[in-house]
Amino acid sequence: MPQHLIDKLERFTRLSDEDRQVLKALARKVRLIEAGVDIIQEGDRPETVNLFLDGWACRYKQLEDGRRQIVAFFVPGDLCDIHIYVLREMDHAIAAITPVRLATVPREILLDTMDRHPRITRALWWESLVNAAIQREWTVNIGRRTALERLAHLFCELFLRLRAVGLAEGSTCPFPLTQLELADATGLTNVHVNRTLKEMRNAGLILLKSRQLTVPDLAALQKAALFNPNYLHLEREGAYLSANA
Repeated sequence: MPQHLIDKLERFTRLSDEDRQVLKALARKVRLIEAGVDIIQEGDRPETVNLFLDGWACRYKQLEDGRRQIVAFFVPGDLCDIHIYVLREMDHAIAAITPVRLATVPREILLDTMDRHPRITRALWWESLVNAAIQREWTVNIGRRTALERLAHLFCELFLRLRAVGLAEGSTCPFPLTQLELADATGLTNVHVNRTLKEMRNAGLILLKSRQLTVPDLAALQKAALFNPNYLHLEREGAYLSANA
């Protein structure tokens, strides 16, 4: 069931029972992907939209010499580009970081859902705009922030995204990313990431243990990251569209 997607969309507007049932019906065909396997490769022709039900994945570009830049992380509840099927071919790849369970949504079903359910359509517009805002923030992260600010900012973002879909317990959330994946996402070397994580631990900003992230003081981590959560738009801008408004 795509409950995490429903939880995320309801950060924007309250859905009706019918809306929720329609979204649950999107998960008709489910794929299981092993960790480290490409879900879709650069050059492939996209035919469906992927909805992540469980597990983590990343969007990446790879240079001919093997260097990789991760440009996005996917967590449960994320849709992978709701209009991706209009492209002739993929210009990037998407890989599973952990074992992933995802629903493949055919173009026809998604378009029919958006035609028949305007509240869902507007919520999906919001989801797409938030994704674009995240990409802008990642550009700023790599272009202007220090190493500590880059990592702290990424931790803040992922913690809040996971909390928004009910995947954080108190100050702790799942965090399966390796130092190499953090390096590929922040434009740092593995050695620099290792050194910066030690600095953050020593400052009491984070605790990483057993594939879990604990943030003892979120305000302190946000201050260290120069983090403003406004780009995540989690404050119900679409409240006026709510089913019970």
